[in-house]
Amino acid sequence: MSGFLAGFFSSWLIFAAILVLQLVLPARRIEGYARHEETGRRLGYRLNGLPVFAICVAAWFFLGHYGVVPWDWLWHHRWSGAAGGCVLGLLVSAAVVFSAPARRRSWLADYYLGRRPNPRMFRGRVDAKMYLYVAGATLLQLNLLSFAGHHHLDNPLDLSPGVVLYLMLFTWFICDYLFFERVHLYTYDLFAERLGFKLVWGCLALYPYFYGVGLWAVADLPDPEAPQWLYFIAALVFFGGWMLARGSNMQKFTFKRDPGRAFLGVMKPRVISDGARGILCSGFWSVSRHVNYLGEIMMACGLALSLGRPLEPGPWLYPLYYVLLLVPRERDDDRRCAEKYGALWDEYRRRVPWRIVPRVY
Repeated sequence: MSGFLAGFFSSWLIFAAILVLQLVLPARRIEGYARHEETGRRLGYRLNGLPVFAICVAAWFFLGHYGVVPWDWLWHHRWSGAAGGCVLGLLVSAAVVFSAPARRRSWLADYYLGRRPNPRMFRGRVDAKMYLYVAGATLLQLNLLSFAGHHHLDNPLDLSPGVVLYLMLFTWFICDYLFFERVHLYTYDLFAERLGFKLVWGCLALYPYFYGVGLWAVADLPDPEAPQWLYFIAALVFFGGWMLARGSNMQKFTFKRDPGRAFLGVMKPRVISDGARGILCSGFWSVSRHVNYLGEIMMACGLALSLGRPLEPGPWLYPLYYVLLLVPRERDDDRRCAEKYGALWDEYRRRVPWRIVPRVY
């Protein structure tokens, strides 16, 4: 029972340490895209996700190297750790939602979708949404390192190159997100969604424990002896998706910061405008209306393939999750944009008819 409790509260302890680090470490002060509901002013943020992440990973290596904590400790306590994350997500969601005035007739809908748009903690030093993303990403990385460590300890003479590739690609994915932390202040969930179960539980439980489901499923298994070309295709799909997701987000970020600037010096912005508002419809955003979602799904597929077991169902749960998440989100965002832009959005739909996947959907 003591082992279960140690695993159960491990995520609580790690999340608390991340919060302390976000409070005490130096941070960039950045103006975001979201606005205060009452004043209309753009919100300011303290961003230090990458140094917080780096210190936590360095601490994990230090504790493992000196034998304080076994390299695969989080692997052996993964179930109890996931249970702890789930319970914490439920409790924090309730605290955040039910301490705010009701927005809907159904408390259940409020609990799931949230009531507060951009809550702050510690007199505004920490933005709740950005903290949640950094916390989830950091614990995900620690879990991946521990799961890969277990594979190494369990199969010292039969290591899978797929596990190494998977860890490298996922580390790239996480570090990329934290390096471009500022850009994500301009994404849908930061300025459009409210803080409820969907975001809180998603970051404290789903993000750190489910995103690595592929490695969770195969860490116990030896080298599948997959052909080398499969690993090459996996990396190609992943980085193809990364270019779409990162490129489209950076292009939109550039446009919102400086509407007349050509992205990368070559993609001149073409805009559907009524003189007061404008919708970008060139470059990546001429491919599909949510080309960034296509990139996210491709990266997930690349990760599933990288483990060298294309017929194993476990790794494919991650791409399936992205499809189930992003297709409804695209529909919701399409309705929101239609209400906001009216005839401009109708014209954008005409020029760019594909929602996510060109000539398919």
